[in-house]
Amino acid sequence: MRNTARWATTLALTATAVGGPLTGTALAAQSTPATLYAPSALVLTVGHGDSAALATPERAVTLTCAPNASGTHPAAAQACAELRAVDGDFDALAVRSDIRCTKQYDPVVVTVDGVWRGQRVSYERTFGNECVRSSYGSGVFTF
Repeated sequence: MRNTARWATTLALTATAVGGPLTGTALAAQSTPATLYAPSALVLTVGHGDSAALATPERAVTLTCAPNASGTHPAAAQACAELRAVDGDFDALAVRSDIRCTKQYDPVVVTVDGVWRGQRVSYERTFGNECVRSSYGSGVFTF
């Protein structure tokens, strides 16, 4: 009978010694945040001219979309939502149909540099005038 008690104690200690570290690993895995995010931080500039090389930036704003929408962009939450909807593809931003623009040519260039979901972004686009620039997306280029 003593032998059985000794074996039971030995098995219990062995189980604790082997299973203890595994339990700690499981607890550590559970305490890791469930939603890790890749950084999304952008600098947007606007200036008058045919290209970024020829235009002097007149205004620049920052836009951070992960983990939360923030920055100096006046409509950061709306701009981040629009960019998430098109997966960061600036060319895919919808043109607003409620804005009517003249055909006056006064070129405005917008540049975007930074990181979107962990990937380097460098974007440049020239619009015919301020009105056309403002019509792309409801908030991304409106600053």
